[in-house]
Amino acid sequence: MVIAQQELDRTNADLGRDPAKLVAWALSPERCPVVSTSFGPFAAVTLHMATQQDPHVPVLWVDAGYGTPAQYRFADELTAKLNLNLKIYRPRRSKAHREAIDGPLPGIDDPRHAAFTEEVKLEPFDRALKDLGSQVWLTGIRAEETAERAEMQPVSLARNNVVRVAPVLYWNARQMNDYLKRFGLPNNFDYFDPTKVDDKRECGLHLAR
Repeated sequence: MVIAQQELDRTNADLGRDPAKLVAWALSPERCPVVSTSFGPFAAVTLHMATQQDPHVPVLWVDAGYGTPAQYRFADELTAKLNLNLKIYRPRRSKAHREAIDGPLPGIDDPRHAAFTEEVKLEPFDRALKDLGSQVWLTGIRAEETAERAEMQPVSLARNNVVRVAPVLYWNARQMNDYLKRFGLPNNFDYFDPTKVDDKRECGLHLAR
């Protein structure tokens, strides 16, 4: 099913500042939706919004193997609390295998970093979307996080023409925290993404198609 740009524009105009309605639009069964997470800060907000409307929606976690101990504990805690239908995808090589051959994590200025990002984040993500048949991707990104995200629309075309839906794009940290408190949800700030390194840098998933 191809979603026309006109429908995306209309959805942005009508629903762009209503997270609950954006989630409902995204979770239409014919769209084969998926929700992604990295189990980073405020991850519980979008996951809770989605699973309240569809408890069985697939939740995609691309685990590159570089998360912090707290991040992995948080992943287990939140998965159990929300009874997530978690789909974990990993790089084709383990962290130990990759580092034995290619050495430790390359810095963001290292010319090898692009290939590293492709291997540990982009390829597993694309493989997951293909396996799951997903045409709509729900994500918890927010405009205040990076310069690239500040230029995005709540509903837009992303990698491989999957429709990206960001229901909390316009929410700030206070609104996110208020939501966590309202529903008694946990949070975690001890988080690391090896493809971003810097919190204000994109990992590649949300860059231009």
